[in-house]
Amino acid sequence: MGYLLLFYFYPLWAIFQTSLFPEGRFIAAGVIALFSRPYIWRVLWFTVWQAALSTGLTLLVGMPVAYVLARYRLPGKALWRALLTVAFVMPTVVVATAFAALLGPSGWLNLILMRLLGVDTPPLVLTGTIWAILLAHVFYNISVVVRLVGGVWGNLDVQLEQAATVLGASPWRVFREITLPLLLPAVGAAALLVFLFCFTSFGIVLILGGARYATLEVEIYRQTISFFNLPLAATLSLLQIACTFVVMVAYTRLQQRASVPLRLRRAAAVERPLRGRRAWLVWVFLAAVLAFEVAPLLLLAVRSLTLGGELTLEFYRALNTNPTRSVFHVKPLVAVRNSVLFALATMTLSLVIGTLSAYFLVPGQRARRSDWLRRLFDPLILLPLGTSAVTLGFGFVIALDEPPLNLRTSPLLIPIAHSLVAFPFVVRTILPVLRGIDPRLREAAAILGASPWRVWREVDVPIVSRALLVGAVFAFAISMGEFGATALVARPEYPTMPVVIYRFLGQPGQRNYGQALAMSTLLMLVTATGFLIIERFRYRDIGEF
Repeated sequence: MGYLLLFYFYPLWAIFQTSLFPEGRFIAAGVIALFSRPYIWRVLWFTVWQAALSTGLTLLVGMPVAYVLARYRLPGKALWRALLTVAFVMPTVVVATAFAALLGPSGWLNLILMRLLGVDTPPLVLTGTIWAILLAHVFYNISVVVRLVGGVWGNLDVQLEQAATVLGASPWRVFREITLPLLLPAVGAAALLVFLFCFTSFGIVLILGGARYATLEVEIYRQTISFFNLPLAATLSLLQIACTFVVMVAYTRLQQRASVPLRLRRAAAVERPLRGRRAWLVWVFLAAVLAFEVAPLLLLAVRSLTLGGELTLEFYRALNTNPTRSVFHVKPLVAVRNSVLFALATMTLSLVIGTLSAYFLVPGQRARRSDWLRRLFDPLILLPLGTSAVTLGFGFVIALDEPPLNLRTSPLLIPIAHSLVAFPFVVRTILPVLRGIDPRLREAAAILGASPWRVWREVDVPIVSRALLVGAVFAFAISMGEFGATALVARPEYPTMPVVIYRFLGQPGQRNYGQALAMSTLLMLVTATGFLIIERFRYRDIGEF
């Protein structure tokens, strides 16, 4: 809690104080603007309905995928999950560029359609429309549904369904009266989390939506950067944080109900081979979903290896050059080194803070007096996920520029900012495993004379170790792909891979664009490798992510 108070709530308080109390007294300009401008309410309404529609579409696609991966024995299942999850941690600038290259007027899809239809104009232009935003949100969040719902689905006791079938219930009735009620907490938790990510969407709406669309996050950015209207930006941030807190309270309540005891896992009974008449339908559906998830990213990789229609490694070799001969130039490969070092620091911070937080949220049998504090702390740790990166970045600049916390020019500010985003994922990965440990194991060890330290070392660690490894890799991958906060706090001499990608995309010329694609491909390879490791060491598919 102290870490959140120091590096989350304190920076927020600093910027709100500077914005709303600039002269030591309350200035109501931001609040008045909030209630007097119809445009702000239109932004809020768009933020809500696009998030709700994106959530519905994500559930529509993700639920069948979660079922297939949870109940069928498929070759390469770990690879399927890893590929579906890579998109979740990719920088928004990369994904938006990939979708523009795939769906834009000169994108591959339009080029193919123009040849097939024999027309000279693009028949399908989605960039700059709400459909591009919705497709990108589904692209990002399918893995959330697959992991949260699929993790519970794969651990349900199939004997309940088998008993209902023996008693004459149809498959639809079994699902409606047995499976669905057991899945509802997980489905609700996944829906709330997807809604939150779409509610706070920034890069996708900014790049793919154009000037016509703006979420609260985008409007905070515009009011801060374009108009320097800090009072209104701070007021919008307060509104966003309040909405986020309400969603997080509901999410944590549902997730507690969705926790599955480890003893319910019956892998041999749950998973079955995929065969029969419906097998080809399942494979076609999975192939279509995988193509939707992989095609934009694969297009980036292909284009990073081609120049003038021929295969080349020119863009990768250019990553280690300084064509301008400037003494201020930072080689892109230095950004790779920086990203790895920052990710390692983020991983360490996130593991320490996340593990301590997870243990705090799982009280002992006699620890009931502070249950209210745990119920409050559970949603609080997820608040950084729904906070404007612009607001938080400016808070760091304002609050952390004086001794004893003069970190404004320190590279430590980057892993601190990254850990605020990463450690909630570590908590949600470890927490279900801790809740699933039978307390009688600890009690038996204590009765036999083991000290608390030895109980933790010989009972908890062997069970939690895989979840810790999964959380570590998750934190590493999230740090590698984080862009929003990094763009605000990173010093020019300490760029990261997403920042360099954004810089290349903002410069003209095929060489710069090709280097952006090459850097994006390297980032994809790192994150994909990380999630393959996650699937290799995940403890029996237990974990919210």
